[in-house]
Amino acid sequence: MKKCVIIMNPNSGKKKKITTYQGLYDILRNYGYDTDIIFTKEKGDAKRIIQAIDQSVSLVISAGGDGTLNEIVAGNLLRTKPLTIAPLPLGSTNDVGNMLGLDEDVYHNLENILRGKAKKIDICYINETPFVYVACLGDYVDMAFDTPRELKEKYGNMAYVIYGIKQMKNKINSYNIRFKVNGKEYEGQYSMIFISNSSRIAGQPDLYNEVKLDDSKFEVALANPKTRKEFLRLLAKIDTMDITEITEIAHYQTDHFEIKFIDLPKTSWCIDGEEYKEKTDTFVFRVEQNMKMQIPKENIQNLFEE
Repeated sequence: MKKCVIIMNPNSGKKKKITTYQGLYDILRNYGYDTDIIFTKEKGDAKRIIQAIDQSVSLVISAGGDGTLNEIVAGNLLRTKPLTIAPLPLGSTNDVGNMLGLDEDVYHNLENILRGKAKKIDICYINETPFVYVACLGDYVDMAFDTPRELKEKYGNMAYVIYGIKQMKNKINSYNIRFKVNGKEYEGQYSMIFISNSSRIAGQPDLYNEVKLDDSKFEVALANPKTRKEFLRLLAKIDTMDITEITEIAHYQTDHFEIKFIDLPKTSWCIDGEEYKEKTDTFVFRVEQNMKMQIPKENIQNLFEE
């Protein structure tokens, strides 16, 4: 019998309905897996747990939010031979899970994962720190990691909107930057910077029409709304248009992006919904394809080239 380990964050976002853990064990046993569930207790546990898992384990399931998945990916990449992983979304936003076609039904999601296929996926890096689907910088991105847990547990994804409205201010900080992409150098002023490998970010679906998870590329988007009004107007456009069609957004697809801030950023980067602090004025982004993820069959054709 194959071996599966579920790394579960019991505090992820709005509680999904798991009536019994026995249901998870039963489903996995039907697919030939003997299963252990290991619960995280604090930040960093998921990263440490996967590093210690025996190499004989066939599948590691990340049961939590996008931040839990980020930790598992980071720990997995520190292994000599990374294990195959799969996301089982339990968080508030679950951008990765939703992109892959997973929904609110935990048991149905698990069945879809196990019927799926292990695919090599692109993993992005910011200064050698891996992230799964997004790294972003700007005045309001801190909603992802600053929104109180009690709000997320009560309201789910709407908690970020509620908290964000309370934090909104009229003037938005912007940054003078120099950046290099696709062999060309640019300079400008921007208040919002997004590096992503996803068609869905912050609960917003279909941001890009043609994102592939195995093309060794990622997307770069830069914009400069200066006031709350301009920011909300830009959000309205993002809600109805592909980012690549919005003239206020500079967009690039690349495998390498370098950015230098003339002054240190006033806020932290957010990577996969978690705060990323590094006191430097220079950030280098790259992409590698060095691990496998078990993907539901339904979206493989849309999200993968091969």
